[in-house]
Amino acid sequence: MSPRRSYDQYCSAARALDVVGDRWTLLIVRELLAGPRRYTDLHADLPGVSTDVLASRLKDMERDGLTTRRRLPPPGAAYVYELTRRGGELLPVLQALGEWGRPELGERRPTDAVRAHWFALPLLRSLEGGGLVEVRLDEGDFHLHVGAQDGPVYGDGPAPVEPDARLALDGETCTALARGELSLTDAVRDGRVEVTGEGTLAKALREA
Repeated sequence: MSPRRSYDQYCSAARALDVVGDRWTLLIVRELLAGPRRYTDLHADLPGVSTDVLASRLKDMERDGLTTRRRLPPPGAAYVYELTRRGGELLPVLQALGEWGRPELGERRPTDAVRAHWFALPLLRSLEGGGLVEVRLDEGDFHLHVGAQDGPVYGDGPAPVEPDARLALDGETCTALARGELSLTDAVRDGRVEVTGEGTLAKALREA
């Protein structure tokens, strides 16, 4: 395990960067906000990270109290990584960073990877209240736990149970939402997002 580097500055921002300022750390947090993940799954959804760097970052994050590692019971019998409560408290940090970074998105470059669930956090910012939302995109499906206080805030694939709302939209619309060029309310009103379901969230979106 690499020794922790420090800015050696008595400043809370500097101390925070001592812990999460290394390359890949916050993106690993983004992936673990979906709940426990196996190493191989993390590596697959973090294109560009080497196996050595990912292993090193996970060890550092465990040392710093951001993640834990546990073995699943049989028949799984695999190790998974998950956020601690301290790690989960980075959600608003990632939300604010994503908001700040909207102008940097621009057009998608030919070398840019994309995963459907990377749109989860931008969409989560647009939803209020609480409930389970399933999102269907060209790139794939994911679901959101809106208003979740503990546990995963999103997940890959369809909702595990009947959701309060289902949203169907194309990649162009989702990109416009992520860039801040379009609000979710306007996208629903303009017919660019199809909303189905009878939960409170679905009704609120249709009536907005």
